[in-house]
Amino acid sequence: MLTHTEAMQRVTAMQAQLKAKEVDGALFIFPIDVYYFSGTRQNSTLWIPANGEPLLMVRKSLSRAMVESVLTDIRPFPSSKEFTSLFGDNVQKIGFTFDVAPVQQLNYYTKLLPGCEFVDISSANREVRSVKSAFELEQLRVSGVCLSSVFKQVPQFLKAGMRELDLAAEFEHRLRIAGNEGYVRMRAFNQELFMGLAVSAGAATHGFFDGAVTGCGLSTASPQGASTLLINRDEPVLLDYTGVFNGYITDMTRIFVIGTLDPELQRAFDLSLEIQKHLQSSLKPGAICEELFLQAVEIADKEGFGAYFMGMPGEQARFVGHGVGLELDEFPVLAQGFKVPLQSGQTIAIEPKFVFPGKGVIGIENTFAVSNTGGEKITDIDDGIVFL
Repeated sequence: MLTHTEAMQRVTAMQAQLKAKEVDGALFIFPIDVYYFSGTRQNSTLWIPANGEPLLMVRKSLSRAMVESVLTDIRPFPSSKEFTSLFGDNVQKIGFTFDVAPVQQLNYYTKLLPGCEFVDISSANREVRSVKSAFELEQLRVSGVCLSSVFKQVPQFLKAGMRELDLAAEFEHRLRIAGNEGYVRMRAFNQELFMGLAVSAGAATHGFFDGAVTGCGLSTASPQGASTLLINRDEPVLLDYTGVFNGYITDMTRIFVIGTLDPELQRAFDLSLEIQKHLQSSLKPGAICEELFLQAVEIADKEGFGAYFMGMPGEQARFVGHGVGLELDEFPVLAQGFKVPLQSGQTIAIEPKFVFPGKGVIGIENTFAVSNTGGEKITDIDDGIVFL
């Protein structure tokens, strides 16, 4: 459970950002942001002034928020008149998360606080949340252990002739029994994910998901993940799943093969391990995210696999790693255009993958924590292909 000390450290970090940007305070309405600072996900609005104590205003459930939140000032959400009176004349500029707040909500709060200027603090908020405390790192380690424990069970139930859907159902069943919360939070608009992917050679297809692998899915309304395709011998089976425990997400991928593997796919897998090793050793404070991505691309190109790196040819994802925490797509991103240095305590899922049309998908993914000695592997089980 979040402690008051931990919460106030987060609040203080946010207040430093507000002061630097000359913003008088921030209103948070997005549930996971409210949770991060308050310890409760109840339907609430959180006010963090640039100076002073935060105020949590709860719509529902107040009684549960009073039990869960570690903040001191927790109240029912006030009437419009009462809400306006909470903000003195000295509050002129208010931070708001434009990346996730609907325009309707922005208009609502703008009417409640006439004369105030609302400014975007999305990046500042994500930067604060990207650096994990010792408490958060421990939550992620627990998540990694639990997720890894289910991956270890796959040889017990993976069989040739079963549908991708049957494999997914068995894996997800065991993951839920282990305590996985299931709901994979994502910040990016128009992205969604149901726990993870269990896909075979047919996964080498186009798709909307902003990642290397999408899968066929079950319909045009759900064109992602496992399908009714049968799993055959001598083809790669990719399981890419998230573990969500106490809200914290770890992400990992492993490859399974019933029989033997095409030599070209084996070479690509060995290359994915080489890229991962290079990036893991580089996950140190000060390393520039874009440069790490470009180095990964260079390694893939040098070996002649650049056309298949990180997605279907022509529709490749332009990243090789993404931040994880309470959301699957946190900062930092090892991506083209993300020219910022890494910081100690950030957690990143590194996922060098290759997609070969007609043959299948191959690669690796693990969650790492940035440290002075390189990436600490949080999803710590063997990376090798499991041959059955």
